[in-house]
This record gives sequence, C-alpha cells and structure tokens, in this order.
Amino acid sequence: MKNLLDNISNPSDLRKLNPEQLPQLAKELRAFIIDILATKEGHLGASLGVVELTIALHYLFDTPTDLLVWDVGHQAYGHKILTGRKDVFHTNRQFNGIAGFPSRKESEFDAFGVGHSSTSISAALGMAIASNLKGETEKHHIAVIGDASIASGMAFEAMNHAGVSDANLLIILNDNAIGIDPSVGALKEYLTKVKTDKRLAVQNNIIKALNFDYSGPIDGHDFPSILSELERLKHVKGPKFLHVITTKGKGLQQAEDDQVTYHAPGKFDKISGERIKKEASLFTKYQDVFGKTIVELADKNERIVGITPAMLTGSSLKFMIEKFPNRTFDVGIAEQHAVTLAAGMATQGLIPFCNIYSTFLQRAYDQVIHDVALQNLPVIFCLDRAGLVGEDGATHHGVFDLAYLRCIPNLIIFAPRNEIELRNILYTAQLGLKNPIAIRYPRGKGKIIDWQQPFEKIEIGKGICLKEGKSIAVLSVGTIADTVSEAIILSEKSDKIAHYNMRFIKPLDENLVHRIFKKYQTIITVEDGTINGGFGSSILEFSAKNNYKNNIKILGIPDEFIEHGSVEILQQKIGLDATSIATLLHTISC
Repeated sequence: MKNLLDNISNPSDLRKLNPEQLPQLAKELRAFIIDILATKEGHLGASLGVVELTIALHYLFDTPTDLLVWDVGHQAYGHKILTGRKDVFHTNRQFNGIAGFPSRKESEFDAFGVGHSSTSISAALGMAIASNLKGETEKHHIAVIGDASIASGMAFEAMNHAGVSDANLLIILNDNAIGIDPSVGALKEYLTKVKTDKRLAVQNNIIKALNFDYSGPIDGHDFPSILSELERLKHVKGPKFLHVITTKGKGLQQAEDDQVTYHAPGKFDKISGERIKKEASLFTKYQDVFGKTIVELADKNERIVGITPAMLTGSSLKFMIEKFPNRTFDVGIAEQHAVTLAAGMATQGLIPFCNIYSTFLQRAYDQVIHDVALQNLPVIFCLDRAGLVGEDGATHHGVFDLAYLRCIPNLIIFAPRNEIELRNILYTAQLGLKNPIAIRYPRGKGKIIDWQQPFEKIEIGKGICLKEGKSIAVLSVGTIADTVSEAIILSEKSDKIAHYNMRFIKPLDENLVHRIFKKYQTIITVEDGTINGGFGSSILEFSAKNNYKNNIKILGIPDEFIEHGSVEILQQKIGLDATSIATLLHTISC
C-alpha cells in the first residue's frame, strides 16, 4: 500500500485525501512518531492519543489562517509532523533542532508558544476577540486542552470570560483522564460521570451553564464522529465546546497500559514497546532524595504534610502518598492553590512541604508574596528542576527562581551542594523555622552513593569554605559547586584559588563575605540562575553597601532565554562548564 505520509508536507497536502484514507494516515503517523521517539526520546503518550484529532483539525480547518492552540504542547508531535517539520522531526528537543513544544518562531502553524499548562483558552480567546475587532468574523480559533489542564484556575477564568463573549472560539476537551499522573478532583469525577451517563451531557451540564454550545462526548479515535461534529461546529457561531474521549498512548500497547511511564518513556523498542533498560546507576535522583527523606521525616513528625500541583511522580511525593495518603495532597494543576493551601495549613500548626518545579512556581508568585511571606508563615517550598533542565528548553529551565525570590522579605533561600545537604536542610526546616524557606535543587542524579547519613542541623545563613586560596575567591551556590571544583583543578592555579559554598542566597552570610572581601582582591560568583538579580547581584549589592573596591566577576545564566539541548551542551554554550570556568580562572590568575 502506498505510504500516504510520504506525500504530506503540510495541511494543504492532507486536504487532498479522501476521508476514507484518513485512518491509514493515522496509522502511519503513529508509526512515524513511535519510530523516531524509540531512539530520540520525548513526550510519547500524549501525541499518540490525539493522532485522529490532529488529522481531523488540519483536514477541516484552514490552518494556519484558522488558529490552532495546543495546551501545554506535550501532544503536538503529530501537529508538527503534518505542518512542515516531518523531515527534521528527528532533531526534536535536540540542540539546534526543533523544540519539543509549539513555538511561534518555529512555524506559522504554531499559533501560540506553550509549555506550561492551561494557557490555551485565554490565548485563543484573545485571538478571537482580535479577529472580531478586525472584522475577520469567519476565522476560527481552536484551543485543544486536556482534562488535567482544564481544571486549572486560569482555564476557568478564560471560560468564564468566553461564555459572555461573541468570540468564534472552539474549545476541544481532550479527555483521557490523565495528565502526567492521573487527573484528580471533582471536575475529573464529573467528566467520568458524563462518559458513563450521557444524560449529564444534556442535563445539569456545567459547560452549558457557562453559555457554551456543548457537544459530546464523542470517540476521539473514530474519524466519522470527529469529522461530522467538527464540520457542524464550523457553522456554529460564538463559544463552542467539544468533549472528545481519547486514550493516551493509543496504538502502542505498553503506552496504553502504563500511561504514567510512557508519558515520556525514554528509549524503547519500537516493535515490542518495551523500554530499553539504562545501565544501573549507583546514584540517586535529587527528587528521590527529597521523596525518601520526607517520608523518613514524616514517620517521626506527624505534623508534616506534602503538597504538589499534579507532580506526584515528578516530585517523588509518590513515596509519601503510598505511606501517608491522608497527609499527601495532589491538588491538580493549580500552583496558586497549592501555595495558599500550604499557607492555610501552616497557620494551624502543620508543617507543609510544598513541592513545585522551579519554573512552575512562577505561576504562583503573588501567593508566595501575599499569602506566605507577608504573613511570615513557615511554608517549606521544595523547588525541583532548578537551573538548566535540558531538552524541555526555555519554558522549563528553572533559572529565574533566585532572582524572583530574593527580593521577597522574610523568605529564606537555600541551594544544597549535594544530596546530603538537601537531606539536612529538609530535616532542619521541619524543626521549627519561624520563616518560609525555598529549597531549590536540580533535575537528575547526584554524585554521592551513601547519602542517607544521620541528620545534622544546618545553621541558617551560614556558608562554608571548601578550599582555601591566596588571591582569588570563588563563591558558588548549589550543585554547580562540583563544576567549580573541577574547574579549579583544571586551571592549574589551584593554590591561588579559594572556593566557598555559600548555600544560603538569603540570608547572606555577611560575616563570611566580609572576611572574603578583606582577604581576596578578586571574587567570582557562580550560579545556575540568572545573572540579573541573582546570587551574584547580592554580592555586588553587598560590595556597594560596604564600599568595597574588589574586582567582582559574575557567572550565571545570561539575559536571554536558553534554548533546548542537553545540560552539558547548554553549559558549554553559556560558559558554565568546567573548561570555560577554568579558562577564566587561569586568565585571571595569570
């Protein structure tokens, strides 16, 4: 049989097919995605689940004139392949390759850049309002959003607005009952009831109550149903809502059976679907150091609770929910609620560990300030995926946290150098801190095998000297200390270079910094956060405040959004790898 996908470079080619050919194209598109991702890795399950929907949307709508927004973007691989990126899809998420998420600078078919959830309805509504103002009333605006993302407050805010507008907006709910982890909450339970009791689709429908033309639920893998309903909706004016039932991982049995693992399974056998086992590592992921340590602490301190916005697996709070299900809370994709929930718990004497990815805490900034710091509530923020995270790229790099948190009064900020320091600060934080604290740590594994040492209390605000020197002092925060240590050795001037692990970005160990400024003429700060406003900035501010005249050099993330690629390649690009730092040290020391 002739391979249809070979002759499709963009949606105009797709529209030349007969509807009867679309199931064959869906089969080929799934095989193409599986073939590439088996060796290149990426977000598999979500894209397999929306193959038919992706084809139908581009088949019936005049994209890119009609605007299509994919929420989050985990599910957009089929979209990318059908919109001119088939031949370069093998570069997905690689340095200098195409992005893993829709990006406006990459293609005119990517109507809106995404990576964080629940933005699609607001964006598409904004586009629809703009079209009305320009007199483009026939233009279609489509937001495809999952059942986990639509439970977020931002999505509800957008629907609340859209329901009283005359916007030509179509919201498609891709309902597969799972985000990365299984969906949670009352809305999820309602959607489940709708799927099993179709009378709810007509009676007591909460979407209809918001003034949407609701239809569904329909089988998202049945082309006749999808095409028929989309064609009907093209002629319905105003806000519309189509409820589509799909299966995440559709077409690969293992991905259907284990939807959490096969969200992004790594490398796998494209025929059997079995994951290719990686060489066993003696080291532990930082998220697991957190997850196992909090269970150990919670076992002895019944006031400890764990909170995460839809990241039980990603944060490793899965360990705590297994042992303490009544003290572990997955609140869904609701970072704002997670933070203020933690604040409320803290007022009543609980000790909340609120685990949120660094890049996602940006979504709850007001709550951190207004609900936690202003009231000086001892919430313990555990910021996973801090620093450069690699292939997920600019939407996911956790490089802004030091800068956006450092300006907040009352907030302690700590960056552990290794697994033992992470373990000990978690222990210290639950002993009775009077302030909120943010503990930020990276994605990936540490370098210490035997990290489960007896707990030791960390003195708040105290840095430590890792190595003495003669003329240059390097001040680092976080796990980048290992890179600095390697760079000092490579510089061949190690006797001249001192190294300090400052640990606390706030409060700064001013006594230690005074001693450093008095002893060393040249001071270099190194961090995996933004240069602007970060740890290095605090050292510059200290110098200016105390009228020091030392030479100060700041190394960190430059004032630009860093693209996707391996952490190693990205560090080399911006000069944060050991060789680049060593070259700088050697130049200064000479």
